[in-house]
Amino acid sequence: MSLTVGVPKGALYDEAAARLRAAGIDAPEDPGRRLTCTTADGTRLLFLRPTDVPAYVEFGAADCGIVGADVLWESERNVSELADLGFGACRLVVAARRVDRYHEGAPFPTFLRVASKFTKSAEAYFAERDIPVQIVKLHGSVELSPLVGLADLIVDLVATGNTLREHDLVVVDEIARSTARFVVNPVRFRSAYGAIVDLLGRLDPGAAS
Repeated sequence: MSLTVGVPKGALYDEAAARLRAAGIDAPEDPGRRLTCTTADGTRLLFLRPTDVPAYVEFGAADCGIVGADVLWESERNVSELADLGFGACRLVVAARRVDRYHEGAPFPTFLRVASKFTKSAEAYFAERDIPVQIVKLHGSVELSPLVGLADLIVDLVATGNTLREHDLVVVDEIARSTARFVVNPVRFRSAYGAIVDLLGRLDPGAAS
């Protein structure tokens, strides 16, 4: 049975495509402007924005997909996570200006504003600590917000930490660690169980054992 697989463009693409090629699926090294392709073995690949992968999987346009855990944290889509593929590691952190010394234990202001793309994760983090905050949703340049007074803190993904250092920002706390995950449509998983488990076993033998 041939599968349709959602593949994330962007930071995870190179390793995801390499894993697929190692599994015998000739994923292109660079999909360019292509939206989809069918490989020699009949697998159909959908080249998607990472945040769209769960929707394509939930509604059955893709049988399964590869997506970062950080996307799943923010998504309300009904998909089943089968495995941690172990690549694309990064951390979701709370960060602030070094000069504010929150990382050294300086008290937060009474009115605390937090900028983030990851609003659900940010809200949950501060709610668990009973810290009242105003969350400002941003889609880019999150690191700029504390530098210009828009926010006291940011919640963002960090891989190397270079961007934080370039803007003299420091990590205050780590919320969670994210890696690439293999997700499936629960209905398709039952109907295409053999094909999906076989693909997972080829993508990551340890995950399917």
